[in-house]
Amino acid sequence: MASGMRGVGHRLYTGEISLNFVGRWRRWFLISAIAIVIVVIGFAFRGLNLGIEFTGGAEFQVPVHASQANIQKVEDALANSGVPHAADADVTAVGSSTIRVETSALNTEQEVPKVKDALAQATGANAEQINYSLIGASWGGQITERGLIALVVFLVLVSLVLWAYMRNPKMSLAALIALLHDLVITLGVYAVVGFSFTPESLIGMLTILGYSLYDTVVVFDKVRENTRNLTANATRTYSEAANLAVNQTLVRSINTTVIGVLPVAALLFAGGVILHTGPLEDLALALFVGMISGAYSSIFIATPLLAVWKEREPDMVRQRKRVEARRARDAARERGEEVPERGRKRTTRSTGKSTGRSTGGDRGATAGTATLTADDESSDEASDETTDDDTVGGRTTAAAGPKPNLGRITLAVREPGESGGAGTTENRSSGTDARRDRLSDGAAGRPQPQRKPRSERKK
Repeated sequence: MASGMRGVGHRLYTGEISLNFVGRWRRWFLISAIAIVIVVIGFAFRGLNLGIEFTGGAEFQVPVHASQANIQKVEDALANSGVPHAADADVTAVGSSTIRVETSALNTEQEVPKVKDALAQATGANAEQINYSLIGASWGGQITERGLIALVVFLVLVSLVLWAYMRNPKMSLAALIALLHDLVITLGVYAVVGFSFTPESLIGMLTILGYSLYDTVVVFDKVRENTRNLTANATRTYSEAANLAVNQTLVRSINTTVIGVLPVAALLFAGGVILHTGPLEDLALALFVGMISGAYSSIFIATPLLAVWKEREPDMVRQRKRVEARRARDAARERGEEVPERGRKRTTRSTGKSTGRSTGGDRGATAGTATLTADDESSDEASDETTDDDTVGGRTTAAAGPKPNLGRITLAVREPGESGGAGTTENRSSGTDARRDRLSDGAAGRPQPQRKPRSERKK
């Protein structure tokens, strides 16, 4: 099994097999849009079930066996206690030996003793052993304010770090949108399902921000690596390079998510099934939903969104056209069709004056013209924006950029007065021999210096 996964991961990394995540971006965006609509409906009709720490109220803990029968007795006793809003109390089991009752704010002199007596009579517990605590709404407001401040500071710092690391505003914006997507989905689960949102839930949501962002940054780093110098060749488009990056990091994302979710699932099971309720369940639920949503958004939301934005850039539009044109030519060649050579001819002319000696020894200025013609095949490896060579003073200087694939280069040099290639060769040969003879005769008439022995030379 492990070897099979390694084989699949290697084939995904090399591109032998590829899952089209980026190409099906409409499907993923539609799924996320439906999920967000469900979340909005949940907020509109049910609202967020805030815990007593946010709303304020009274909490009673009854030391009795937390069976379903005792919970039902407690609910009936609260409904018949005569205390306003006591029937709307939230009765839950804490472990197997405690029942917790959460009500709205009560009068400590009259209403609290009535509730204690009603709970004691219903469960048979001693009224003095029933713990009571009053939680003010101001404390919950402080927690909410601190949590919002932490969220805003985190988003600002993340924006700066992403901009400094990636130097790409579209990458940074796509990562932030995926991050907000995870927050909305996680918060919406509490609204739709009806779980109580407590300070522990808020802590869990702030924790998943880093996890979601980390997974997205890993994928984006691979996208940046695959799209570096993308326009230097016509092998793939930006969307295809981004999709390859997602496939290359897919196995890693799955492994990281599974390893992270397993212990959180154990915490959720312990808090929800064994303990039934409490801070452990609230914290684990936010982490569980956030981790799964973070893995989803990094693959199905952030990268496809980035690719859609980048494909609208002029450079990427030209790159896509080049790739499509090359593939069309390759397909035509495979079918045996004759593909016309599409090329550009670039001609560079340089003129100058050369001074030489004729066969008879006369000196004269001969003007020459050199023509360089290069048939540049419209290669896929060359950039579309090719700059012709600049000619300065008879010397050709190539412009910076990728070198085109040159085909046939013809250099022709013509001098006025020459009759052809053979005559030109004879004239040059005879002129060179005459010059050599004159130099030899002149050297013979001059006195030649005598070479002194080594011992007589000046030291």
